Amino acid sequence: MLDPFYDDFLKDEHRLFYETCLRFAREEIAPHAVEWEEAECFPRELYQKAAQAGILGASFPTAYGGATDEHDPFLAIITTEALLQGGSTGVVVGLGSLGIALPPIMFLGTEAQKQRFVPPVLAGEKIAALAVTEPGAGSDVAGIRTRAVRDGDDYILNGTKTFITSGVRADQITVLARTGDDPHGGLTFFVVEKDMPGYTVSRSLKKMGWRASDTAELSFDDVRVPAANRLGPEGSGFLAVMQNFQNERLGLAAYAVASAEIALAEAENWAREREAFGRRLMDFQVTRHKLARMATRVRAARTFTYQVARRMQQGHDAVEAVSECKNFACDVAQEVCYEAVQIFGGMGYMRETFVERLYRDVRLLPIGGGTSEIMNEIISRVRGYGRRDSR
Repeated sequence: MLDPFYDDFLKDEHRLFYETCLRFAREEIAPHAVEWEEAECFPRELYQKAAQAGILGASFPTAYGGATDEHDPFLAIITTEALLQGGSTGVVVGLGSLGIALPPIMFLGTEAQKQRFVPPVLAGEKIAALAVTEPGAGSDVAGIRTRAVRDGDDYILNGTKTFITSGVRADQITVLARTGDDPHGGLTFFVVEKDMPGYTVSRSLKKMGWRASDTAELSFDDVRVPAANRLGPEGSGFLAVMQNFQNERLGLAAYAVASAEIALAEAENWAREREAFGRRLMDFQVTRHKLARMATRVRAARTFTYQVARRMQQGHDAVEAVSECKNFACDVAQEVCYEAVQIFGGMGYMRETFVERLYRDVRLLPIGGGTSEIMNEIISRVRGYGRRDSR
Protein backbone atom coordinates (compact mmCIF):
# COMPACT_ATOMS: atom_id res chain seq x y z
CA MET A 1 0.00 0.00 0.00
CA LEU A 2 1.40 3.40 -1.00
CA ASP A 3 1.60 5.92 1.83
CA PRO A 4 -1.15 8.60 1.55
CA PHE A 5 1.52 11.09 2.65
CA TYR A 6 2.64 11.15 -1.00
CA ASP A 7 -0.77 11.79 -2.56
CA ASP A 8 0.46 15.13 -3.94
CA PHE A 9 2.92 13.24 -6.13
CA LEU A 10 0.85 10.23 -7.17
CA LYS A 11 -2.29 9.79 -9.25
CA ASP A 12 -4.89 7.04 -9.18
CA GLU A 13 -3.25 5.39 -12.18
CA HIS A 14 0.02 5.23 -10.25
CA ARG A 15 -1.68 3.38 -7.43
CA LEU A 16 -3.36 0.96 -9.82
CA PHE A 17 -0.07 0.27 -11.53
CA TYR A 18 1.61 -0.25 -8.16
CA GLU A 19 -0.98 -2.93 -7.34
CA THR A 20 -0.28 -4.64 -10.68
CA CYS A 21 3.46 -4.70 -9.98
CA LEU A 22 2.94 -5.82 -6.39
CA ARG A 23 0.73 -8.71 -7.51
CA PHE A 24 3.39 -9.75 -10.03
CA ALA A 25 6.08 -9.60 -7.32
CA ARG A 26 4.07 -11.78 -4.95
CA GLU A 27 3.00 -14.33 -7.55
CA GLU A 28 5.98 -14.54 -9.90
CA ILE A 29 9.04 -13.52 -7.84
CA ALA A 30 8.47 -14.15 -4.13
CA PRO A 31 7.95 -17.95 -4.37
CA HIS A 32 11.32 -18.33 -6.14
CA ALA A 33 13.39 -15.44 -4.75
CA VAL A 34 15.68 -17.47 -2.50
CA GLU A 35 16.19 -20.15 -5.16
CA TRP A 36 17.09 -17.58 -7.83
CA GLU A 37 19.40 -15.71 -5.48
CA GLU A 38 21.30 -18.92 -4.74
CA ALA A 39 21.36 -19.88 -8.44
CA GLU A 40 22.51 -16.33 -9.34
CA CYS A 41 20.07 -16.35 -12.23
CA PHE A 42 16.37 -16.24 -13.01
CA PRO A 43 14.47 -17.71 -16.00
CA ARG A 44 14.36 -15.75 -19.25
CA GLU A 45 10.64 -16.43 -19.37
CA LEU A 46 10.16 -13.90 -16.59
CA TYR A 47 10.85 -11.09 -19.05
CA GLN A 48 7.89 -12.13 -21.18
CA LYS A 49 5.67 -12.52 -18.13
CA ALA A 50 6.62 -9.02 -17.00
CA ALA A 51 5.92 -7.70 -20.49
CA GLN A 52 2.51 -9.35 -20.58
CA ALA A 53 1.71 -7.73 -17.21
CA GLY A 54 2.52 -4.33 -18.71
CA ILE A 55 5.56 -3.82 -16.49
CA LEU A 56 8.49 -3.71 -18.93
CA GLY A 57 7.02 -1.00 -21.13
CA ALA A 58 5.54 1.14 -18.37
CA SER A 59 7.83 4.14 -18.96
CA PHE A 60 8.01 3.96 -22.76
CA PRO A 61 5.82 5.39 -25.56
CA THR A 62 2.90 3.39 -26.89
CA ALA A 63 4.28 3.63 -30.44
CA TYR A 64 7.03 1.18 -29.46
CA GLY A 65 5.01 -1.16 -27.30
CA GLY A 66 5.09 0.92 -24.14
CA ALA A 67 2.27 2.11 -21.93
CA THR A 68 2.53 5.91 -21.79
CA ASP A 69 3.23 8.89 -24.02
CA GLU A 70 4.08 11.14 -21.08
CA HIS A 71 7.44 11.53 -19.38
CA ASP A 72 6.59 10.04 -16.00
CA PRO A 73 9.55 9.00 -13.82
CA PHE A 74 7.12 7.95 -11.08
CA LEU A 75 6.18 4.87 -13.09
CA ALA A 76 9.75 3.60 -12.88
CA ILE A 77 9.97 4.48 -9.19
CA ILE A 78 6.72 2.69 -8.38
CA THR A 79 7.84 -0.35 -10.36
CA THR A 80 10.96 -0.58 -8.21
CA GLU A 81 9.06 -0.07 -4.95
CA ALA A 82 6.55 -2.80 -5.76
CA LEU A 83 8.80 -5.41 -7.39
CA LEU A 84 11.34 -5.31 -4.57
CA GLN A 85 8.61 -6.70 -2.34
CA GLY A 86 9.24 -9.98 -4.18
CA GLY A 87 12.43 -10.46 -2.19
CA SER A 88 15.18 -10.19 -4.80
CA THR A 89 16.91 -6.98 -5.84
CA GLY A 90 18.80 -8.96 -8.46
CA VAL A 91 15.63 -9.99 -10.27
CA VAL A 92 14.33 -6.43 -10.31
CA VAL A 93 17.67 -5.10 -11.56
CA GLY A 94 17.82 -7.75 -14.27
CA LEU A 95 14.31 -7.03 -15.50
CA GLY A 96 15.10 -3.32 -15.34
CA SER A 97 18.33 -3.27 -17.38
CA LEU A 98 16.30 -2.06 -20.36
CA GLY A 99 15.70 1.13 -18.36
CA ILE A 100 19.30 2.20 -19.01
CA ALA A 101 19.88 0.34 -22.30
CA LEU A 102 16.97 1.75 -24.30
CA PRO A 103 17.03 5.50 -23.47
CA PRO A 104 20.10 6.22 -25.68
CA ILE A 105 18.18 4.59 -28.54
CA MET A 106 15.11 6.70 -27.78
CA PHE A 107 17.23 9.85 -27.42
CA LEU A 108 19.50 9.45 -30.46
CA GLY A 109 17.96 6.81 -32.70
CA THR A 110 16.15 7.27 -35.98
CA GLU A 111 12.55 6.15 -36.22
CA ALA A 112 13.70 3.01 -38.02
CA GLN A 113 16.19 2.22 -35.25
CA LYS A 114 13.58 2.75 -32.55
CA GLN A 115 11.14 0.44 -34.29
CA ARG A 116 13.85 -2.15 -34.77
CA PHE A 117 15.48 -2.20 -31.33
CA VAL A 118 12.83 -1.15 -28.81
CA PRO A 119 9.60 -3.20 -29.31
CA PRO A 120 11.24 -6.66 -29.03
CA VAL A 121 12.76 -5.68 -25.69
CA LEU A 122 9.53 -4.23 -24.31
CA ALA A 123 7.77 -7.44 -25.40
CA GLY A 124 10.23 -9.51 -23.38
CA GLU A 125 11.48 -11.24 -26.52
CA LYS A 126 14.99 -9.78 -26.26
CA ILE A 127 17.19 -8.72 -23.36
CA ALA A 128 18.95 -5.37 -23.58
CA ALA A 129 22.05 -4.18 -21.72
CA LEU A 130 24.04 -0.95 -21.51
CA ALA A 131 27.84 -1.15 -21.87
CA VAL A 132 29.68 1.98 -20.74
CA THR A 133 32.00 0.96 -17.88
CA GLU A 134 35.45 -0.37 -18.71
CA PRO A 135 38.21 -1.95 -16.57
CA GLY A 136 40.09 1.36 -16.67
CA ALA A 137 37.15 3.76 -16.95
CA GLY A 138 34.23 3.55 -14.54
CA SER A 139 32.82 6.92 -13.49
CA ASP A 140 35.43 8.57 -15.78
CA VAL A 141 33.51 8.37 -19.06
CA ALA A 142 36.10 10.57 -20.76
CA GLY A 143 38.63 7.78 -20.18
CA ILE A 144 36.81 5.24 -22.37
CA ARG A 145 39.18 3.37 -24.67
CA THR A 146 36.87 1.01 -26.55
CA ARG A 147 37.21 2.32 -30.09
CA ALA A 148 35.09 2.19 -33.24
CA VAL A 149 36.84 2.96 -36.54
CA ARG A 150 34.86 3.60 -39.73
CA ASP A 151 35.44 1.08 -42.51
CA GLY A 152 33.10 1.65 -45.45
CA ASP A 153 29.53 0.96 -44.38
CA ASP A 154 30.69 -0.52 -41.06
CA TYR A 155 32.63 0.31 -37.94
CA ILE A 156 35.33 -1.97 -36.55
CA LEU A 157 34.87 -2.16 -32.78
CA ASN A 158 37.59 -3.19 -30.33
CA GLY A 159 37.69 -3.03 -26.56
CA THR A 160 36.41 -4.41 -23.26
CA LYS A 161 33.44 -3.52 -21.07
CA THR A 162 32.85 -4.72 -17.54
CA PHE A 163 30.23 -4.81 -14.76
CA ILE A 164 27.52 -5.02 -17.42
CA THR A 165 24.12 -5.84 -15.92
CA SER A 166 22.30 -8.51 -17.97
CA GLY A 167 25.43 -8.75 -20.12
CA VAL A 168 25.66 -12.55 -19.97
CA ARG A 169 22.28 -13.07 -21.66
CA ALA A 170 21.83 -9.80 -23.54
CA ASP A 171 20.63 -10.04 -27.14
CA GLN A 172 21.54 -6.43 -27.87
CA ILE A 173 24.02 -4.14 -26.14
CA THR A 174 24.00 -0.35 -26.28
CA VAL A 175 27.75 0.32 -26.38
CA LEU A 176 29.54 3.63 -25.85
CA ALA A 177 32.75 3.73 -27.88
CA ARG A 178 35.38 6.23 -28.93
CA THR A 179 35.19 7.50 -32.50
CA GLY A 180 37.44 10.52 -31.97
CA ASP A 181 40.23 11.71 -29.72
CA ASP A 182 38.34 14.48 -27.94
CA PRO A 183 37.72 13.15 -24.39
CA HIS A 184 34.05 14.17 -24.48
CA GLY A 185 33.25 14.99 -28.09
CA GLY A 186 34.74 11.76 -29.42
CA LEU A 187 32.17 9.34 -27.96
CA THR A 188 29.43 7.58 -29.92
CA PHE A 189 26.76 4.99 -29.11
CA PHE A 190 26.27 1.79 -31.12
CA VAL A 191 23.90 -1.15 -30.84
CA VAL A 192 25.85 -4.41 -30.91
CA GLU A 193 23.91 -7.63 -31.50
CA LYS A 194 25.00 -10.84 -29.83
CA ASP A 195 25.48 -12.81 -33.06
CA MET A 196 28.06 -10.37 -34.48
CA PRO A 197 31.41 -12.17 -35.02
CA GLY A 198 34.09 -11.02 -32.58
CA TYR A 199 31.67 -10.21 -29.79
CA THR A 200 32.02 -12.49 -26.77
CA VAL A 201 30.97 -12.67 -23.15
CA SER A 202 34.45 -13.17 -21.69
CA ARG A 203 33.38 -13.60 -18.06
CA SER A 204 30.30 -13.98 -15.89
CA LEU A 205 31.11 -11.99 -12.75
CA LYS A 206 30.40 -13.09 -9.17
CA LYS A 207 28.98 -10.34 -6.95
CA MET A 208 28.48 -9.58 -3.28
CA GLY A 209 24.84 -8.70 -3.85
CA TRP A 210 22.25 -8.40 -6.63
CA ARG A 211 23.03 -12.09 -7.08
CA ALA A 212 20.03 -13.07 -9.20
CA SER A 213 21.04 -10.62 -11.93
CA ASP A 214 23.75 -11.72 -14.33
CA THR A 215 26.74 -9.39 -14.70
CA ALA A 216 29.37 -9.73 -17.40
CA GLU A 217 32.66 -8.66 -18.83
CA LEU A 218 32.33 -8.22 -22.59
CA SER A 219 34.99 -8.35 -25.29
CA PHE A 220 34.89 -6.78 -28.75
CA ASP A 221 37.56 -8.14 -31.11
CA ASP A 222 37.29 -6.56 -34.56
CA VAL A 223 33.50 -6.62 -34.35
CA ARG A 224 32.06 -5.33 -37.59
CA VAL A 225 29.11 -3.13 -36.62
CA PRO A 226 26.97 -1.72 -39.48
CA ALA A 227 26.82 2.06 -39.62
CA ALA A 228 23.05 1.56 -39.48
CA ASN A 229 23.59 0.52 -35.83
CA ARG A 230 25.24 3.82 -34.93
CA LEU A 231 23.00 5.99 -32.76
CA GLY A 232 23.09 9.64 -33.78
CA PRO A 233 26.04 11.36 -35.43
CA GLU A 234 29.61 10.66 -34.38
CA GLY A 235 30.46 12.47 -31.17
CA SER A 236 26.91 12.61 -29.85
CA GLY A 237 27.40 10.00 -27.15
CA PHE A 238 28.62 12.13 -24.24
CA LEU A 239 25.48 14.25 -23.93
CA ALA A 240 23.32 11.12 -24.21
CA VAL A 241 25.24 9.22 -21.53
CA MET A 242 25.11 12.22 -19.18
CA GLN A 243 21.33 12.36 -19.63
CA ASN A 244 21.18 8.63 -19.05
CA PHE A 245 23.18 9.01 -15.85
CA GLN A 246 20.65 11.46 -14.42
CA ASN A 247 17.81 8.98 -14.89
CA GLU A 248 19.94 6.11 -13.61
CA ARG A 249 20.88 8.06 -10.48
CA LEU A 250 17.25 8.83 -9.77
CA GLY A 251 16.50 5.13 -10.26
CA LEU A 252 19.24 4.11 -7.83
CA ALA A 253 17.85 6.55 -5.27
CA ALA A 254 14.49 4.81 -5.71
CA TYR A 255 16.17 1.42 -5.14
CA ALA A 256 17.74 2.83 -1.99
CA VAL A 257 14.46 4.16 -0.62
CA ALA A 258 12.54 0.98 -1.44
CA SER A 259 15.24 -1.20 0.14
CA ALA A 260 15.31 0.92 3.29
CA GLU A 261 11.52 0.91 3.56
CA ILE A 262 11.38 -2.89 3.30
CA ALA A 263 14.20 -3.29 5.82
CA LEU A 264 12.33 -1.00 8.21
CA ALA A 265 9.12 -3.02 7.84
CA GLU A 266 11.00 -6.29 8.38
CA ALA A 267 12.67 -4.88 11.51
CA GLU A 268 9.36 -3.59 12.87
CA ASN A 269 7.70 -6.97 12.45
CA TRP A 270 10.64 -8.77 14.03
CA ALA A 271 10.70 -6.36 16.98
CA ARG A 272 7.00 -7.02 17.63
CA GLU A 273 7.44 -10.80 17.61
CA ARG A 274 10.92 -11.48 18.97
CA GLU A 275 11.37 -11.73 22.74
CA ALA A 276 14.49 -11.18 24.82
CA PHE A 277 14.78 -11.25 28.61
CA GLY A 278 11.06 -11.99 28.81
CA ARG A 279 9.99 -8.94 26.81
CA ARG A 280 9.37 -8.14 23.17
CA LEU A 281 12.17 -6.22 21.50
CA MET A 282 9.60 -3.50 20.81
CA ASP A 283 9.13 -3.05 24.56
CA PHE A 284 12.68 -1.77 24.93
CA GLN A 285 13.03 1.98 24.49
CA VAL A 286 16.32 1.60 22.65
CA THR A 287 14.58 -0.48 19.96
CA ARG A 288 11.64 1.91 19.61
CA HIS A 289 13.92 4.91 19.28
CA LYS A 290 16.10 3.15 16.76
CA LEU A 291 13.05 2.30 14.64
CA ALA A 292 11.77 5.87 14.98
CA ARG A 293 15.04 7.24 13.58
CA MET A 294 14.96 4.71 10.77
CA ALA A 295 11.37 5.65 9.86
CA THR A 296 12.22 9.36 9.87
CA ARG A 297 15.21 8.86 7.60
CA VAL A 298 13.22 6.71 5.18
CA ARG A 299 10.47 9.31 4.91
CA ALA A 300 13.00 12.09 4.33
CA ALA A 301 14.78 10.10 1.60
CA ARG A 302 11.56 9.17 -0.13
CA THR A 303 10.23 12.72 -0.06
CA PHE A 304 13.52 14.01 -1.49
CA THR A 305 13.44 11.37 -4.24
CA TYR A 306 9.85 12.15 -5.17
CA GLN A 307 10.55 15.88 -5.23
CA VAL A 308 13.53 15.44 -7.55
CA ALA A 309 11.46 13.14 -9.76
CA ARG A 310 8.80 15.82 -10.05
CA ARG A 311 11.40 18.46 -10.97
CA MET A 312 12.82 16.18 -13.65
CA GLN A 313 9.31 15.42 -14.90
CA GLN A 314 8.71 19.15 -15.28
CA GLY A 315 11.86 19.54 -17.34
CA HIS A 316 13.92 21.44 -14.79
CA ASP A 317 17.69 21.15 -14.47
CA ALA A 318 18.24 18.66 -11.66
CA VAL A 319 21.93 17.76 -11.98
CA GLU A 320 22.79 19.01 -8.50
CA ALA A 321 19.60 17.80 -6.85
CA VAL A 322 19.68 14.29 -8.30
CA SER A 323 23.32 13.91 -7.21
CA GLU A 324 22.43 15.05 -3.68
CA CYS A 325 19.37 12.81 -3.70
CA LYS A 326 21.33 9.72 -4.75
CA ASN A 327 23.94 10.27 -2.06
CA PHE A 328 21.41 10.93 0.69
CA ALA A 329 19.12 8.02 -0.23
CA CYS A 330 22.07 5.62 -0.44
CA ASP A 331 23.35 6.74 2.96
CA VAL A 332 19.89 6.19 4.43
CA ALA A 333 19.61 2.73 2.84
CA GLN A 334 22.94 1.62 4.24
CA GLU A 335 22.13 2.93 7.72
CA VAL A 336 18.63 1.47 7.84
CA CYS A 337 19.65 -1.92 6.49
CA TYR A 338 22.55 -2.05 8.96
CA GLU A 339 20.22 -1.28 11.87
CA ALA A 340 17.67 -3.82 10.61
CA VAL A 341 20.33 -6.54 10.69
CA GLN A 342 21.31 -5.36 14.17
CA ILE A 343 17.71 -5.65 15.39
CA PHE A 344 17.46 -9.15 13.94
CA GLY A 345 20.63 -10.11 15.76
CA GLY A 346 22.08 -13.47 14.74
CA MET A 347 19.20 -14.16 12.35
CA GLY A 348 20.06 -10.96 10.50
CA TYR A 349 23.34 -12.58 9.50
CA MET A 350 21.61 -15.61 7.97
CA ARG A 351 21.10 -15.75 4.23
CA GLU A 352 17.55 -16.98 4.73
CA THR A 353 16.45 -13.54 5.95
CA PHE A 354 15.47 -10.72 3.62
CA VAL A 355 17.37 -8.12 5.65
CA GLU A 356 20.63 -10.00 5.08
CA ARG A 357 20.10 -9.80 1.32
CA LEU A 358 19.13 -6.14 1.49
CA TYR A 359 22.21 -5.34 3.58
CA ARG A 360 24.44 -6.79 0.86
CA ASP A 361 22.44 -5.39 -2.02
CA VAL A 362 22.46 -1.75 -0.92
CA ARG A 363 26.25 -1.67 -0.75
CA LEU A 364 26.43 -1.27 -4.50
CA LEU A 365 24.16 1.77 -4.60
CA PRO A 366 26.82 4.36 -3.62
CA ILE A 367 29.06 2.89 -6.34
CA GLY A 368 26.77 2.30 -9.33
CA GLY A 369 25.76 5.14 -11.64
CA GLY A 370 28.63 7.27 -10.36
CA THR A 371 30.22 6.89 -6.95
CA SER A 372 29.32 9.04 -3.96
CA GLU A 373 32.65 10.77 -4.40
CA ILE A 374 31.77 11.65 -8.00
CA MET A 375 28.36 12.91 -6.85
CA ASN A 376 30.05 15.19 -4.32
CA GLU A 377 32.36 16.52 -7.02
CA ILE A 378 29.38 17.28 -9.26
CA ILE A 379 27.61 19.05 -6.40
CA SER A 380 30.71 21.07 -5.54
CA ARG A 381 31.22 22.13 -9.17
CA VAL A 382 27.60 23.19 -9.64
CA ARG A 383 27.80 25.22 -6.44
CA GLY A 384 31.07 26.78 -7.54
CA TYR A 385 33.15 25.63 -4.61
CA GLY A 386 36.29 25.43 -6.72
CA ARG A 387 36.09 28.99 -8.01
CA ARG A 388 38.03 31.81 -6.41
CA ASP A 389 34.90 33.93 -6.03
CA SER A 390 33.07 31.08 -4.25
CA ARG A 391 31.43 32.19 -1.02
